[in-house]
Amino acid sequence: MSLLRPMDPTFPIEHQLAVEASPVVLVNVFTLDKADEQTFLQAWEADAEFMKRRPGFISTQLHRAIGENPTYLNYAVWGSTADFRAAFTHPEFRAKLSTYPSSAVAMPHLFQKVAVPGICVA
Repeated sequence: MSLLRPMDPTFPIEHQLAVEASPVVLVNVFTLDKADEQTFLQAWEADAEFMKRRPGFISTQLHRAIGENPTYLNYAVWGSTADFRAAFTHPEFRAKLSTYPSSAVAMPHLFQKVAVPGICVA
């Protein structure tokens, strides 16, 4: 992957990895050239297979934006920041980033669920 761009430039993923929280949700938005879509999907699938074997992995779901331009959103649930950090910084995962097409830009960010009475639970 040619570029990791922070969703929040004042608090990029590298800083988020140091915050202990559980559970956490990774939201990662990818943009890429249309010609690279199949290569992207193959690389993402290989990453997902690696991640689902890591301790603390709960689930993931990939979404494609409606329209012509290939924009994807990955939503992954992890048991804790520590679990995600171990997987995200693992040398095998880091090596897999080079299999993404050069046009791919990823914007990963960690979140936690928020309780809103009568609407949703944390």
